[in-house]
Amino acid sequence: MGITKTEIFTDEQNRLAIQLKAIAHPARIAILQELIKANACVCGDLVGELGLAQATISQHLKELKNAGLIQGTIEGVNVCYCIEPTAWKNLQDELNGLFSSYQCGNQNCC
Repeated sequence: MGITKTEIFTDEQNRLAIQLKAIAHPARIAILQELIKANACVCGDLVGELGLAQATISQHLKELKNAGLIQGTIEGVNVCYCIEPTAWKNLQDELNGLFSSYQCGNQNCC
């Protein structure tokens, strides 16, 4: 098994890679879209909205939370999730910077 050598990259590069890996699944994108659409914490609504099993939703939420993109608060027996605003803004800024840094003067750069 190969070693990823993450230590040779900057903290920003490693964080961006972790966050992009976390959202690189259609179910996680759908979860993020639902959280954004709700513009509030969402508890049990995701299962009904997405049509996935509770265990599947929970696993995807865990990955998004581990990447720091969402946060959860305990309300009674439920954990309610919403977008983590600082991490979301940082991700947006990083991607905007990455995409805007590419300047190709013509259609055939190679």
